Amino acid sequence: MTVTRFPRHAAGALFLVVALLAGLAAAHAHHGWRWTKDGKFEITGVVASAKLGNPHGVVKLNVEGKIWTIEVGQPWRNRRAGLTDAMFAKGREITIIGQRSARQSERRVKALRVRIKGRNHDLYPDRL
Repeated sequence: MTVTRFPRHAAGALFLVVALLAGLAAAHAHHGWRWTKDGKFEITGVVASAKLGNPHGVVKLNVEGKIWTIEVGQPWRNRRAGLTDAMFAKGREITIIGQRSARQSERRVKALRVRIKGRNHDLYPDRL
């Protein structure tokens, strides 16, 4: 009986390719717009917490006692829109215009615009 072995370097390369493709698929699913519902959604609440960073910023917004997750832009997009960490201070009231999750039970919004103290910060001006 002859046993054919797969060369170690080939097995490692195959594993790397599979892992890379899986990671790309997960990133695409997470960062795309497929999970959102068509149409604009506006919500106003008080910042419970915020973290602007990679892969995108996340703001927890208290809206009438319920916490909503708001996805803001990547660091470069937030800077371009004029948003800073300090603007998302805990307790500050903000308004989000964006696209809501297609899952009605999920309290999550991808922000297109953030309104703070009456000033608009457009993250995705081409989608407004």
